[in-house]
Amino acid sequence: MKIRYLLLFLFSLVITAPGLFNMPPLDRDESRFVQATKQMAETGNYIDIRFQDTPRYQKPVGIYWLQSAAVALSGEGAAASIWVYRLVSLLAVAIAVVGIAWTGTRLFGPNAGTIAGLVLAAIFGVAMEGRTAKTDAALLACCVLAQGALAQIYIASRRGERTPPGLPWLFWTAQGVGILIKGPIAPLLSAITIVAVSLYDRDWRWLSRLKAKWGLTLAVLIVLPWVILISWKSGGLFLENSVGKDMLGKVAGGAESHGAPPGYYVLTYSLFMWPFGLVAVNAGLQALNRLRDDARLRFCLAWYIPFWLLFELIPTKLPHYVLPVYPAAALLLGWLATLPASEAARPLKNWQNWLWWATAFGFGIVGLAIAVLAVAAPLYLMGTFSWWSVPAALAALFAGYLGSSRRPQMSMRRIAAIAVSVGIAYALLFAVIAPSLSPIWLSPRIVNAMRVNGACPNTVLASVGYEEPSLVFLAGTDTEFTDVAGAARHLLSDPVCAMALIPLKDDEKLASILAGHGKKADRLTRIDGINYSSGDALSLELYRIARQ
Repeated sequence: MKIRYLLLFLFSLVITAPGLFNMPPLDRDESRFVQATKQMAETGNYIDIRFQDTPRYQKPVGIYWLQSAAVALSGEGAAASIWVYRLVSLLAVAIAVVGIAWTGTRLFGPNAGTIAGLVLAAIFGVAMEGRTAKTDAALLACCVLAQGALAQIYIASRRGERTPPGLPWLFWTAQGVGILIKGPIAPLLSAITIVAVSLYDRDWRWLSRLKAKWGLTLAVLIVLPWVILISWKSGGLFLENSVGKDMLGKVAGGAESHGAPPGYYVLTYSLFMWPFGLVAVNAGLQALNRLRDDARLRFCLAWYIPFWLLFELIPTKLPHYVLPVYPAAALLLGWLATLPASEAARPLKNWQNWLWWATAFGFGIVGLAIAVLAVAAPLYLMGTFSWWSVPAALAALFAGYLGSSRRPQMSMRRIAAIAVSVGIAYALLFAVIAPSLSPIWLSPRIVNAMRVNGACPNTVLASVGYEEPSLVFLAGTDTEFTDVAGAARHLLSDPVCAMALIPLKDDEKLASILAGHGKKADRLTRIDGINYSSGDALSLELYRIARQ
């Protein structure tokens, strides 16, 4: 049994690692997270969270501490490359994969657990978050461990069996760590699941098995020390920002321009659960039709449906917000795949058939879009054809073809073939094709231009019109975002080493300001590209005071 978990752990690392080292820092969330962690290494202050001089109190400290540990272990300190920060997400995904395999094994048997692990490792949403140094992969690991322990406690109670003594402590530890990672999301998921199954069963007595008195104490001991310290350090600003503005703001309206109507997660499901979204929907519908028959299925559906419905109602939406429920879909897929063939297929109701066909349409669109993107992106952005696009597109199409079965069941061999095919597609997309699209990677090109043009070790860059967090991470914490007049003052303050990045349209204005001080600027290079965060095409020029 342990060899299965080890193989799944290694498979998760292999399928997620490509691109970890090649992809530049991503704007905007990833670069904000890693820059705040970098500043902890620079200052030695591991309590306060800041992006440059601005407090960053939207999320708790957990992810920054985990990334700080990776940075410290790397031996590079604040100079650590982006891949060091991403190791946390890589390992978190591997833990989640093993965790869902363990849960599936306990609920439905070892083959179902193996299938659930393969599915979770291979879906697009996990592939993205596992390569990104943010909170979501770590949160996924906490949710899988908490829900896995909760599921086993619940099923043991339904069967009248003894609860393994370590499960309540795993549940509460995962809750405490989850709160430090992303606030109330992990407890919210478990609370909604508990309420759903308890209302359905009309039985709350099983909750005594959670040992809530001591478990809550453990969770509080994990969370409270930092909350006290940051509340004292910030003068209460952390709770005001994280609870009052970030959490409640997202509930009240579409925060940070991420508002969307209900149905958003129905539309994004086909992408984030690709290439297993179609077979997972079929498994979910089969489970729904047996809701009364099996407490294990009730738990999985209670894990998925209420949380999904709640987040459909919250105005602020991003695709990864519902990532913690996708492991439940993986469990149901594993369950259905391992049923005897005579029991697997029950007729679907009319509305369920319509739902299946709608998902099939979305599934097909996503598969084709990924294949087309692999070919079209280099052509559009670089004006050249990349031969790597061919195997990437073929692997994506093959995975989509294998995942498009109308049959209710799918063999483990076929699921493994899909996972391997999609792993090849991910490796080529994230490690080869995307990093080669230089027009969209402005920050690395800017920093490279500084280096090529003789930047001093202490050079500080002033940037006008391009204010992405990745530039701060790569060029240095002291990077200034300013206007043309501010850039001129910056150049004059350090005529030997200072550099400024100016939009092409503002070069005459910069020259005029400097001329008023008897100075001229040398244009070192021009950088043209696309800011993918805003969609703006930019022409930027790098300047330094002309040498006399």
